[in-house]
Amino acid sequence: MKPTIEVSMIVKDGAPVLGRCLNSVASFADRILVGDTGSSDESQAIARGYGAEVIDIPWEHDFSRARNRVLEQRKCDWILVIDADEMFDSSAGAKIRDLIASPTLAAYHNPRWNYMRDASTRLGFQAARPNPVLLEAARPYPAYVPLPTTRLFRAHPGVYYEGCVHETITRRLTALQLATACSDFIVHHFGHAEDADDERQRKNDFYQQLGEQKLAAAPNDAQAFIELGYAELENSRRPAVALAHFERACALSPQSAVGWLFSGVCLVRLMRLPEALDRLARAGNLGLRNAVFYQAVGDALFHAARYEEARDAYAQVAALGEASPLSEAKRGASEVYLGAAREGIARMQRAVADAPAFGELYDILAAGALLGGDVALAAKTAEARLKVGEPTRFHLELAALLQAQLIQKQAQAFHGAHLKSAGLANATAR
Repeated sequence: MKPTIEVSMIVKDGAPVLGRCLNSVASFADRILVGDTGSSDESQAIARGYGAEVIDIPWEHDFSRARNRVLEQRKCDWILVIDADEMFDSSAGAKIRDLIASPTLAAYHNPRWNYMRDASTRLGFQAARPNPVLLEAARPYPAYVPLPTTRLFRAHPGVYYEGCVHETITRRLTALQLATACSDFIVHHFGHAEDADDERQRKNDFYQQLGEQKLAAAPNDAQAFIELGYAELENSRRPAVALAHFERACALSPQSAVGWLFSGVCLVRLMRLPEALDRLARAGNLGLRNAVFYQAVGDALFHAARYEEARDAYAQVAALGEASPLSEAKRGASEVYLGAAREGIARMQRAVADAPAFGELYDILAAGALLGGDVALAAKTAEARLKVGEPTRFHLELAALLQAQLIQKQAQAFHGAHLKSAGLANATAR
């Protein structure tokens, strides 16, 4: 008898995307069970339209509790977990059916592709990569960040979710000494790309609150410190607070390369550069030499005026096949400082062209063009920056200053040309 597979999910107000998600599993799932945590939209009707069973479950500010309430109602041999803002591509069903035929394995780890509107984004310890467009729904987004997850596992009473946020079953699998393997079926996640900015900020704030709750419940959990540290660094923009969390994670788990990496990133932002390079070296020695690592090393070296080494670090990002507009712009800035102004400015211009909605790239190009002696390009770039994102008073003043410098330079050039012309005329008259 063939093993059966059950799609297990929780949802709240997922109507805009739920149909897309369920359509991607309906052809191969034996059962779909949806736990609704309080929807006020058409989520339940949409789910039932795809043959799903829907149960109402209370929301207790704990994602694990919600998922486990759904798991308690399982009826199939295998569980496949997915969220409303995710989907599978057309190859996943056959792969998953083949995987669950294994008589010995209890779970499979698989990649989750988080699509991004900005190719310079990073998520966790990974940088964005160019989107190869494996499915049409992902076509609008230039990049994705791959992160590991575990979504397919055998129904087992001892396998359940832990952690009120960033919930996982992996510790339970380890505790039970169950055999696992890796697979290449992909969970395609669209939340980061499709959420409006204010909605994404609301979610990030909420996840951070739950992260604090998680840490309070597990004060010696290195992973909880890393998760909250990352939220403080990227969501709250408080590198000094984040640093304390990452340092605690390193103390609890000295072999955690991620803790050392983000300690280094925090120290770069705090301009404590020798310490930053030391922490980053420790991360590298533990084997974490990815795009985020080389970008952080490049930033530390650049701020330390070690431009040749910085350029080489940014070049390593490209060598990994993970170059972003931001890493390439910084590489170009390093080249300008090394005297290769034409090459560096051209690289920065390409970066701006590749990501015209990313304001920081204009700042880098304006500064690099000015340093390279191209005041006209610097002024033009600073003016364009005012139309991107939310420019500050600094950007307004910079644009005005560069425009004034350009006018002064043009006036001087005109005056010089006039004098030269007058001198030539006088010489001819004599």
